[in-house]
Amino acid sequence: MIPQYASALLISDLHLTPSMPLTAQRFFDFCEKEAPKVEAVFILGDLFEYWVGDDASASSPFQQEVQRAIANLSAKVKTYYIHGNRDFLIGKSFIKKTGMTLLPDPSLVELASHKWVLAHGDALCTADFGYQLFRSWVRKPWVQKLFLTLPLNWRRGVAQHLRSNSHGQYQTQLRSAASQLKMDVTREACADVMKDQSGDRLIHGHTHLPAHHEESLNTQTWQRWVLSDWDLDHPESLHPRASALLIDSAGARYLDLIKH
Repeated sequence: MIPQYASALLISDLHLTPSMPLTAQRFFDFCEKEAPKVEAVFILGDLFEYWVGDDASASSPFQQEVQRAIANLSAKVKTYYIHGNRDFLIGKSFIKKTGMTLLPDPSLVELASHKWVLAHGDALCTADFGYQLFRSWVRKPWVQKLFLTLPLNWRRGVAQHLRSNSHGQYQTQLRSAASQLKMDVTREACADVMKDQSGDRLIHGHTHLPAHHEESLNTQTWQRWVLSDWDLDHPESLHPRASALLIDSAGARYLDLIKH
């Protein structure tokens, strides 16, 4: 039985970290104000900037604050989570403490009488061969188990290193149109996942390119909604943003959480 709700809010790519207090506060406000007005909330990955294991939250007041906010939300509204590429190590302990339900990537749900395929989106960026190779390794259970046995300060060091490299590569690739295409989802990957899930409406995050697309490949057609990342803190950002996708009987539309 797939999840079925008359209304829902979907968010992704908040990249929460203590160094971005305005973004974090907007999420806390979201949990108290907008989110309880719908039947379900779906967080499609990268809630945190990085996650090195559930045991790390014991020494992080910030992560504990986020945990409490989600737990309070889950007590009012059914809340789901899909792993992102930054926080795929979120485990059973954190999920249990927050009251969320973990969904596989991708997942089929029914919202406002329509079936939707939900995904984080990184697995759909199949033109980025290097990343897909990296993803295939770090998602192996034995690799994750080995990583989680390392001392906590080592794990944090690895995460910070990967974070720095990722940010540098992202800034470089933004300058090239070809690189931007490499970082985006491919139509072939979207067609494959839609066929596999028997759906024609796709929602994902990851790419930080919020938009609504009408797409097709051969005889397949589908809608694709891309969720926005959240960034209210970086001074170099000319267009601070934070939004959610609202789905109810009136259809699907973006909710601007800065103006709201």
